[in-house]
Amino acid sequence: MTFFPTAGAFLSSLSALPQPDEAARSAAVARQGQLTKPPGSLGRFEEIAVFMAGWQGHERPRLDRGRAVIFAGNHGIVDRGVSAFPASVTAQMVANFEHGGAAINALSRAAGLDLRVVPLDLDRPTIDFTVAPAMSEEECLAAINAGAAVVADAPDLIVLGEMGIGNSTSAAALCLASFDGSARDWVGPGTGVDDDGMARKIATVEAGLALHRDALSTPFETLRRLGGRELAAIAGAVIAARLAGVPVMLDGFICCAAVAPIAAACPDILAHCLAGHVSAEPGHMRLLRALGLDPLLSLGMRLGEGSGAATATLLVRAALAAHDEMATFAEAGVSVA
Repeated sequence: MTFFPTAGAFLSSLSALPQPDEAARSAAVARQGQLTKPPGSLGRFEEIAVFMAGWQGHERPRLDRGRAVIFAGNHGIVDRGVSAFPASVTAQMVANFEHGGAAINALSRAAGLDLRVVPLDLDRPTIDFTVAPAMSEEECLAAINAGAAVVADAPDLIVLGEMGIGNSTSAAALCLASFDGSARDWVGPGTGVDDDGMARKIATVEAGLALHRDALSTPFETLRRLGGRELAAIAGAVIAARLAGVPVMLDGFICCAAVAPIAAACPDILAHCLAGHVSAEPGHMRLLRALGLDPLLSLGMRLGEGSGAATATLLVRAALAAHDEMATFAEAGVSVA
């Protein structure tokens, strides 16, 4: 199924974004006020329950069909020495995901999530964005639509992650194009590069912006020129989820960077998103502030592959359990005065 047949269709979808169900939100707020606890005493758990109620359209939301999706893609800029690992590791890690041996497999099981892995033309890396756009319009649209497809059946929550050697450099370029600053503000160690590797990453981001800056007229152009297939797929999944009213849990720096160009142009686009955690990648907190997202966890994680977002889903389950299963003052016969 093609959700966005053209770049214009992709961009026009940003102009008519659904909003949360206010009746369901109000009912959830009212229920929180009746539960056997002082008002606000469960802190962000109360906010999470109300958030989920608004996007699911139910006073007592559920998490029966949670889904984690990991998009994988390869990047031409790897040839510039921006990663501590070769591009072949992307396919090797996808095989590990498919055999159940990665952190995201274990964490998805713990969080009760159905895990899907979506490799995107791993044998065909994107173009080095310092010499040309990373993707053609057709390639970028194909990746966006692959992302949109994973929410077609409207799961209760979708957890997004990525795998792609070199993609922290693309992520830094997307952030710089979207929120300014300097390349040094956004570039981090990623897979663990040394000082020379960091210098190569910074130079790559600066060269990409110098080549494309005057052509970054829309979020689509920014994604296709500086991004990667897995990043475009995340963007497609986020927009399709918004159109379907599906709440989203975002992972770390790279996952959040995938939506940076869209959020810079349309700040309301992430109203249906939670930030699972703040990663140890230096630019992530700066990015979360720019996106207006408050992370649920801060555990020093920097693995990617949706690991922080899957872990944060356990908090969503706890919040919904408290919201649904606690007695009201009237049910428990507890006096409120």
